[in-house]
Amino acid sequence: MLLRETNVSKLNEDEYDVLILGAGINGAVSAAALARKGLKVAMIDKGDFAGQTSSNSSNLAWGGIKYLENHEYFLVNKLCKSRNHLMRSYPSTVQEIRFLTTLQNGFRFPAWFVYLGTLTYWVMGRFFTKAPNFLGAKAIKALEPAIDVSNAQGGFEYSDAFLHDNDARFVFNFIRSAMDNGAVVANYVSANGSSKEGDTWLTKATDCTNGKELNIKSKVIINACGPKVDAYNQANHQTTEHQHLFSKGVHLIVDKITKVDKVLAFFASDGRLFFVIPMGQKTCIGTTDDKVENPDTHVTDADRTFILDNVNALLALDKPLTMDDVISERCGVRPLAVKGQDGKADWVALSRKHAIDVNKQDKYLSIFGGKLTDCINVGEEVSQLVKSLGLDLPYENAIWYGESDDKIKGEFEFRAKLLDLDAMTPEYSSEKLTTRLWRRYDIHALQILDEIQRDPSQAEQLLENAEYLRAELHYAARREMITNLEDFLRRRSKIEMVLRKTDIINTKGIVEACEILFGAQAQEKLNEYVAQVNTVSE
Repeated sequence: MLLRETNVSKLNEDEYDVLILGAGINGAVSAAALARKGLKVAMIDKGDFAGQTSSNSSNLAWGGIKYLENHEYFLVNKLCKSRNHLMRSYPSTVQEIRFLTTLQNGFRFPAWFVYLGTLTYWVMGRFFTKAPNFLGAKAIKALEPAIDVSNAQGGFEYSDAFLHDNDARFVFNFIRSAMDNGAVVANYVSANGSSKEGDTWLTKATDCTNGKELNIKSKVIINACGPKVDAYNQANHQTTEHQHLFSKGVHLIVDKITKVDKVLAFFASDGRLFFVIPMGQKTCIGTTDDKVENPDTHVTDADRTFILDNVNALLALDKPLTMDDVISERCGVRPLAVKGQDGKADWVALSRKHAIDVNKQDKYLSIFGGKLTDCINVGEEVSQLVKSLGLDLPYENAIWYGESDDKIKGEFEFRAKLLDLDAMTPEYSSEKLTTRLWRRYDIHALQILDEIQRDPSQAEQLLENAEYLRAELHYAARREMITNLEDFLRRRSKIEMVLRKTDIINTKGIVEACEILFGAQAQEKLNEYVAQVNTVSE
């Protein structure tokens, strides 16, 4: 935790070009872009990095095919370009996946007509993915026996993209990039209000781990608080053109229930899209799409019933899924940008497009809406807006995103081969260690190899049934600001999504993991987590 303590001290000592509030995807790409382009950047979040919306998505990077129904062709065109750009920039992380879509008899459009939409989508996607295929009910059943086709009129396959690791890990890698380029970043630091003193913003903040008060000075403030953007703007007396509405999304994760590693897509009983998403040896099911007033939300019995009823109706499973089958849950709100002070809009027609409002006089930006697919555009747009406020970008054309080049990857693969790294892959692992480590850590995977070369025991799987090496825990302790055990289990990794919490606390290696991550605080941090698990279980 030394890195975090150092950064918190720096927040109170220096003056920054830009202070970013919120470390979800919008804040993360803003920090990565501005730091690489040469500005002095600070970023804080009152919780963990990607702690809310950005860690509760469907893990899909898609071009927005559903927006075709509302004739939002420019948005779909933009999102398809963004998806393709992400896939090119992150070939190990953002990968093509086939969507196997089944339409029931009585659906509002015939299957052939919707198939024409997938062809349009493919064209708008510049033929970057595999072509769509029209499928009859028998062909669908042959591809995936789990699908109930008794009431199916037909369907089709088309392609989009997904995040191979979890969404929070993807977000954190932008944060890590920002830190590599000099940004001072800290989680669990709450902004309590900002005021202007001459040309300088003074933001009063609190270190949530110890109550220490901080004063952070900056020339520009970027409000990237996700669902809390409006609340912080009100506290700072900022009037904006856009506001947020909130859509609650819930997913349930169960053991793998499908044969193929494709996204099964349906239209649920309420007419909205419903997915069965592969997640290694698990399956993610959802999502709900319910308007809520409060961004602080949770999974209800009604949410669980809706998802389980729909999956049991749409799939022909040997045994219907019940709550006993649910390993973990994901719940968050989608902040939807709407224009106008009344904050009202056609709910069904709302999309996830982002908007950035600028108060040029105060040098204050507010980011509304957005999604993972469009994140690179957000970073570039923020950079240009900050420049328009009078801040020079010393390295304006610097590329701040994407995997390291093939030369660096080749060096990693060569060294991994010398260590015979892939031979150390556990039998239950879903992929080879070389593939996994490069995707998770990019150039920093070389540090993992250094640890293994120094001490071969660092290549041992520390947590049973969780794909993490001892060396990765040591790296996380040094470089990833793990403040609480959940930070590691839920967001730096996806362990908490694929293992039941009650199993995690009894997993072999959990004590050693805490000792690596927290040192002298290991037992205290483990006890805190166990208490949380027991409270939820009661």
